[in-house]
Amino acid sequence: MLTDLKIFVKTYDLLQYLHKEIAGFPKSEKPVLGRKIYDSLLQILEYIITANEETEKYPHLKKASVELEKLRIFIRLAFDLRLISIKKYGFACQSIDEIGRMLGGWIKVCSKG
Repeated sequence: MLTDLKIFVKTYDLLQYLHKEIAGFPKSEKPVLGRKIYDSLLQILEYIITANEETEKYPHLKKASVELEKLRIFIRLAFDLRLISIKKYGFACQSIDEIGRMLGGWIKVCSKG
């Protein structure tokens, strides 16, 4: 079951957490940076779901990895623009790093196979 996949759960939890944060963005940033963050997380989830279902996982995992790097930049920008606090930025970065490690491990296993 997909909800047993730790990387899915971690990404989903981050999406829920950041959804609440994005709701607090100023009106001018919600449709721009807020949408980028939200869409990026949704795209990562889609790649994880697809990789989990497909025989050829590697291409989907690599795309998820690229999208995760974009997310990292978007979150940093949100922090630099003072849209999220240092505490929330720290939590988001920790979560992104953990997702990145899980994704990297999955990519490594798939590239050996």
